Amino acid sequence: MQSNKIPFKKFIDYFKIAVTGKQREFTSGSIKRAIFMLAVPMILEMLMESIFALVDIMYVSQISVNAVATIGLTESVIVLIYAVAIGLSIAATAIVARRVGEKDLKGASHAAVQVIFLGVLVAAIVSVIGITYPKELLSLMGAEPDLINEGYGYTKILLGGNITIMLLFLINAIFRGTGEASISMWTLVLSNGLNIILDPIFIFGFGPIPAYGVEGAAIATTIGRGTAVIFQLAILFLGYSKIKIAVKDLVLQVGVMFNLIKVSLGGIGQFLIGTSSWVFLMRIMSEFGSEVLAGYTIAIRVMLFTLMPAWGMSSAAASLVGQNLGAKKTERAEKSVWITSKYCAIFMGFISIIYIAFAPQIIQIFNDTPNVVKYGSLCLRIMTAPFIFYGFGMIMLNAFNGAGDTKTPTYINFVSYWLLQLPFAYIAAITLNYGPVGVFWAIALGEVVMTFMALIWFKKGHWKRIQV
Repeated sequence: MQSNKIPFKKFIDYFKIAVTGKQREFTSGSIKRAIFMLAVPMILEMLMESIFALVDIMYVSQISVNAVATIGLTESVIVLIYAVAIGLSIAATAIVARRVGEKDLKGASHAAVQVIFLGVLVAAIVSVIGITYPKELLSLMGAEPDLINEGYGYTKILLGGNITIMLLFLINAIFRGTGEASISMWTLVLSNGLNIILDPIFIFGFGPIPAYGVEGAAIATTIGRGTAVIFQLAILFLGYSKIKIAVKDLVLQVGVMFNLIKVSLGGIGQFLIGTSSWVFLMRIMSEFGSEVLAGYTIAIRVMLFTLMPAWGMSSAAASLVGQNLGAKKTERAEKSVWITSKYCAIFMGFISIIYIAFAPQIIQIFNDTPNVVKYGSLCLRIMTAPFIFYGFGMIMLNAFNGAGDTKTPTYINFVSYWLLQLPFAYIAAITLNYGPVGVFWAIALGEVVMTFMALIWFKKGHWKRIQV
């Protein structure tokens, strides 16, 4: 009996260390322990994000099918625009992790400042577009007039206040690069905890606060994430992180900025390919009506609930690769990726079985409209069938990014998404008249091809020689 208690006690002890961020050195010692220490807070961080996404869609589902569809279309636009932010965050994690591995904390601080500057600039541009053209953006995505009239306020508020989401995302990428994943986790606990509390208040009204409907979801998101950004900045400026930013550091450094942009270009291209594919797929789905679109949106939100922990593991792999390459330990970096890939594939395979078995019951939790349940269930079953492959693929792709090799994932995404997934989706859904099912199969096929390409390129080892 005692032998069973010891491993459990060790697990609890490690868990406490992971969520409190007491271990900050990951270039020596047990690789499995390093993965655990980084992955646990990242998984909890992503789980918090996905829990909020599910709660948010649950509240909005009570308004109307149009409200759910509005969120799906708006998120497609946001994801496309945020490809720039994602590219910057990839560069931020790679460069900060490399500087930390080299013991150059001042260099890491300089990179962090330039990331924030670029994030503010991009957010300002997005705000102008979102505030000025919310109806036009929804119309461009194929929204029907009644959906636009009901939901454009959500699009306007969310895009107009996007600086809160942008900076939350980018600063958390900085913390992941330093190996302080626990700070990112607690930041999202604060942000999404507030969102969950504020969502019903602003959506349905409470006391003097009127019911804003779907607009209330955007208001709650902006307030919750804005509060978290203030928390992040306080940590950076007050020195509670491994790196500290002083007022004198708030200057434009052309050399650091150029290096950041150079590394981020591959990431921007990589995610522009992926997210524009997402937008076109959503545009195809909009051809089949609001109920099909709502089922698809709910299924995607549900899948995000399980993809978030996998993304947490892939972020841990990226941080380990960056820091170990900075410390000139390439074998340790590679071994970290293989071990993390195995864990992620096992997890994703288990989740796939659950979704295939219980898809209708899961969709009905959010909406019981027959067509919503029918197509949401089909989407969930078909797209999660190859999850075990995707578990490997997402770790490999993020390992390239952690090394600063953002070009390889760009090429892989181009082939799997633009040359395969999009043409197959259009031909199957529209030309061959398979409808939404054709889109679902196209997405699943694209992810499998992406995984095999990532495995082949990872084994070639070019990523080990990238300099950032």
